[in-house]
Amino acid sequence: MRITRVYTRKGDKGKTGLVDGSRVSKASPRVEAYGDVDELNSYLGLIRAEQKDPEIEDILRKVQNDLFIVGADLASPMTIEVPRIEKPFIDRLEKITDKLLKELEPLKEFILPGGSTVGSNMHVARCIARRAERRAVELAEAEEINPQVVAYINRLSDMLFVMARVINHRAGQKEESANFRVNPL
Repeated sequence: MRITRVYTRKGDKGKTGLVDGSRVSKASPRVEAYGDVDELNSYLGLIRAEQKDPEIEDILRKVQNDLFIVGADLASPMTIEVPRIEKPFIDRLEKITDKLLKELEPLKEFILPGGSTVGSNMHVARCIARRAERRAVELAEAEEINPQVVAYINRLSDMLFVMARVINHRAGQKEESANFRVNPL
């Protein structure tokens, strides 16, 4: 398929087309879900542009490609044959997370999201992933979707948290513990 123009004018009345050709509201849970995945993918592209670590670059490139599959999966009713997220995608995220965790001290308390610019942006990406997960769960409560999608996004948000910590660790940034004391001064 070649994209020869960007606009079609078909969405001017608030409807968009799904992979099966049906038209739905741009505010439907399905569109909200794959829209959040698209936002996450774009944000990871921003992080890739900012960061310099080849290992992180390789991981994020693969995840961005995965997210196109997640988006297609969410944009397609289960009756349509499209590439779908499967368990090996989730297994890969778990292996990466476990490998990265070996660089870090175990957490003893909550930490504030922050650190280096790239690490802080990775925390934002984690939050976008959590929102995408909530949207996918909302969609799953209304319609049948591939259950591996929710598992993938869940595991991805965990990995992004660990990646934020690793990026900050490699940059020499100390983690700041969350302070739960009520002290307005």
